[in-house]
Amino acid sequence: MNQLLPTIARTVVAAATLFAAVASAHAQGDVEAGKKKAEMCIGCHGIPGYQNSFPEIHKVPKISGQSDKYIVSALTAYKKGERKHPTMRGIAGSLTDQDMADLGAFYASHADKAAAETPKAPNEVVKALLEKGACASCHGANFSKPIDPSYPKLGGQHADYLFVALKAYTVEGNNMVGRSNGIMAGIAKQYKPSEMREIAKYLSTLDGELKTVPQSRFR
Repeated sequence: MNQLLPTIARTVVAAATLFAAVASAHAQGDVEAGKKKAEMCIGCHGIPGYQNSFPEIHKVPKISGQSDKYIVSALTAYKKGERKHPTMRGIAGSLTDQDMADLGAFYASHADKAAAETPKAPNEVVKALLEKGACASCHGANFSKPIDPSYPKLGGQHADYLFVALKAYTVEGNNMVGRSNGIMAGIAKQYKPSEMREIAKYLSTLDGELKTVPQSRFR
């Protein structure tokens, strides 16, 4: 596997370069417009500890503090069906490119701290698992500085959500569950579910930049 890491890294860098060239032509987000459009989001993402029951019970992800490009990338993937969560696909399907850009700008505006440059060290088992997947080559040494802003920050994210997300990349042939991403699928399929849980648990303990910002339902 170690011999494959340089190849994976080169593939990721090439993909990031291509995305950067395409992203420059995308809509520019407006924070205030995004704040208004986020009314459809706060019922889940604006409630600390809120849980989703599909495809299994897990906390909805913290999205405040993610980059605007990641928010747009994720919403686009739901809209295209590359991410198959039915509720999120239905919501994303109603959004224009401008809507996504505005929502991205709004949630990115919640960032108010920087993660530690050096995260706490994992145990030897988790360290080996992270190295096996070359996780830091995409998501950054502290898992809060991905090499491309369309990739997610992982540090401090809910462990149960990270586990469900990672497992989703291994699902094939299911119209309701799964995520389509060639690189992540190849990486995720190397792990047993128990190993995914160990990785997710470690990442959730890091002092990251993500949070849930409670939003009033009566704004």
